[in-house]
Amino acid sequence: MNPELLTKNYDYELPEGFIATIPVHPRDHAKLLVYDRKTDTITHTTFKHLLEFVPKACDVFLNDTRVIKARIFGHKRSVDQNAGGKVELLFNKPLDAHHYLVLIRGKVKVGTELLFNNDLVATVTGLNDDGSRIVTFAHEGKEIRFEDLVLLLDSIGHIPLPPYMQREDNKEDETDYQTLFAKNAGAVAAPTASLHFTPELFEALQQRHKTHKVTLHVGAGTFKPVEAEEILAHPMHSEYFDIPEASAKILDSDTPLLAIGTTVTRTLEYYVRTGSTQGECDLFLNPNNPPQRVTHLLTNFHLPKSTLIMLVSAFIGREKTLHLYKEAIEKKYRFFSYGDAMLIL
Repeated sequence: MNPELLTKNYDYELPEGFIATIPVHPRDHAKLLVYDRKTDTITHTTFKHLLEFVPKACDVFLNDTRVIKARIFGHKRSVDQNAGGKVELLFNKPLDAHHYLVLIRGKVKVGTELLFNNDLVATVTGLNDDGSRIVTFAHEGKEIRFEDLVLLLDSIGHIPLPPYMQREDNKEDETDYQTLFAKNAGAVAAPTASLHFTPELFEALQQRHKTHKVTLHVGAGTFKPVEAEEILAHPMHSEYFDIPEASAKILDSDTPLLAIGTTVTRTLEYYVRTGSTQGECDLFLNPNNPPQRVTHLLTNFHLPKSTLIMLVSAFIGREKTLHLYKEAIEKKYRFFSYGDAMLIL
């Protein structure tokens, strides 16, 4: 068996205390590891020096999704119509105009009604084998659509911090866990490579490079570990994406590209393979399925045995990826969503 295809070979030991639970301030004071494939060299710097390394002759793509307050707490409606046992619901994504994919902590069955603040009621309509649930939402007795649901979630919900942070969200997370250019509501996780930009650095980026936006609503599946023995047996999650016509034209050219983050990378590479500018992206990039269009990648440091560390390996190989992670640990980089960054040239 090819070692690149075995999940166990994407594991690494992360010492205690290396998971970033809050970001550094200012944002661009995060560490940055730069790896140049042509010279096989590693440079350690800080994010504020990013533009000193990005080749001038390249366009930059960013994900303008906005994280919604997808985590809400409520109760099950009991047989006497009063509040029953407590439940926690994590919104994932719309399935159609009226049905939504969610995760629910607490036992439920089809027909169970969940009561939340502001007269929001969720009714369970389906139970999936992977543990996810399908629900409809109603407000004040009337079924509501996604645009109105987002407004309600913003008033009663919580920022859905990744579980590995092991803390509750706070007021600062409403800004910290959102990119400067967040626009289209729908993500339950931030495109974290973009969190390092300050207004000044982002302005400098736009002055130096042509920048383009795409939307990919990051779902809860991004944190799902690969449990299959072989990586290609992993059922890849899908996420809604949208590529504006102007952005697609750049993808059809031969302009070198820097993708800010794994979500952007998957979106661009999905377009290259399918020609689709809107829909559900379920592309799994790995050493067996390397990038065809993205030239450079900016990303954070990812969980062991995750599809994200496999995506990085699609660019530089598994052994080199693990070597860079080992170096980052030795240099005391901070890992995961609020952690430090890596630029692959």
